[in-house]
Amino acid sequence: MTQNPIYDVCAVGNAIVDVLAPCEPAFLDAQGLTAGSMQLVDAARSAALYADMAPGVEASGGSAGNTVAGVGSFGGRAAYLGKVADDQLGGVFTHDIRAAGVHFGTPPLKDGAAAGLATGVCMINVTPDGQRTMCTFLGAANQLTVADIDAEVVGASAIVYLEGYLFDPAPARAAFEAAAAAAHAAGRKVAITLSDSFVVHRWRAELLQFIEASADIVLANEAELHALFETEDFDAAAAHLGRIVEIAAVTRGAEGSVVFGGGERVAVAAFPVDKVVDTTGAGDQYAAGFLLGLARGLSLGDAGKLGSLAASEVIAHWGPRPMTSLETLAKDRGLTLA
Repeated sequence: MTQNPIYDVCAVGNAIVDVLAPCEPAFLDAQGLTAGSMQLVDAARSAALYADMAPGVEASGGSAGNTVAGVGSFGGRAAYLGKVADDQLGGVFTHDIRAAGVHFGTPPLKDGAAAGLATGVCMINVTPDGQRTMCTFLGAANQLTVADIDAEVVGASAIVYLEGYLFDPAPARAAFEAAAAAAHAAGRKVAITLSDSFVVHRWRAELLQFIEASADIVLANEAELHALFETEDFDAAAAHLGRIVEIAAVTRGAEGSVVFGGGERVAVAAFPVDKVVDTTGAGDQYAAGFLLGLARGLSLGDAGKLGSLAASEVIAHWGPRPMTSLETLAKDRGLTLA
């Protein structure tokens, strides 16, 4: 890796504003939604679902955007590449991510409203157990292209983090691949999150090809790992992943996570939470702590602890981004970034 990166983590992802609302399982059944899933919807379906949902709250989101906001909350240096429209929600997203201390310079999509391409929005229904079910209208986020990949920013980042959701739209996937190429050209590490088991089912062959060719670090949850290797045998799937990447982290909910690399395998316990309120953003914040730890040269186990700490903070409240300084929480728990 080249010396003195300006940013610890640069993320490339779908710039989305989340609308979160509580619901009962019966609501998901009535809407034909699979609990815990993410699906893409068009503008009409998004609007109809919004009309039927309970009163909710709006929060800037997007998986990779949440992650770099978490990096910023730890006091890390982060950058973000993603597309919003030149509209009100686009302004909200831009303000929020910059307020989190994240560099965000991707030009907004002009005249998006005329083409039905407003800033992307994700309707998130949360059941009483904290599980989230997401319906995403990509809108302008779908218009991220190779031209939006700032090779200078990518090359100045210790780790470039790619959001698996970008495998759905073809233009964004090309941008995704361009970012990986720019990172490796600069001697940086490329990390990818599998994002959702439904994404893995749709693009399994393509994801495996990309991981084997371009990824140094993979983050996944247990369901995504099983889907990637088409097995329910966790140890076999983890061993397979360990053979094709340098470092991996697999989250297992209340059981914590398993991180491995260089022949080392470490089980990391979850931090206790009094009550799980909303699991939206749990994996995103785990990635924030884990990747920042790696960027700062921490051991696999210590990086995993930072990830677990960040996940525990976000599941204790509504919304996908930290409400308490993760840097302060880490210091209180005796965890260091140096």
